[in-house]
Amino acid sequence: MRYPQGGGLTPERQVFRERIRLEAAERFAGGASNTEVAKDLRVSVRSVQRWRRAWHDAGIEGLRSAGPVSRPKLGEVLFTVLEQELAKGPVAHGWPDQTWTLTRIKTLIGRRFHKSMTLSAIARMLHRHGFSHQVPVRRAIERDEQAVAGWVKETWPQVEGPWRRSTPGCASKTRPASR
Repeated sequence: MRYPQGGGLTPERQVFRERIRLEAAERFAGGASNTEVAKDLRVSVRSVQRWRRAWHDAGIEGLRSAGPVSRPKLGEVLFTVLEQELAKGPVAHGWPDQTWTLTRIKTLIGRRFHKSMTLSAIARMLHRHGFSHQVPVRRAIERDEQAVAGWVKETWPQVEGPWRRSTPGCASKTRPASR
């Protein structure tokens, strides 16, 4: 199963699923069939078969949640520190402009925390914490908004030309004007 935010199950959702597995164990002990348990708990029969095998092999402890599959490389405390470093801006960390890229963030994480992460993992981590990619607006400091608006209104329509022909066209391949 894939998760849209790339973060796996939340702790609340893990507890909910564990509760369903433990309820299935009670029904196994009562002699219910896999189909009955699947229908009552609204899960697939295949999942119930796996749970029954785990229950048979290890008892109720075999159905308990093992916790998250992997721990994040940057925990909440370290991510807070990363946020503070990002807020300082790229110039404070030695880059010539004010643009954060994934490569620069990867370098910052390596320098600051001595950890290595892939660019996609960094992107997912930032997205999970509410960051989004943005393209900076590049405008000249000397830009005159009134002059630009006047040019767009008066000059551009003359340069652009009409969208449609004033006379109907012809799609014939034999007429030279249609080429």
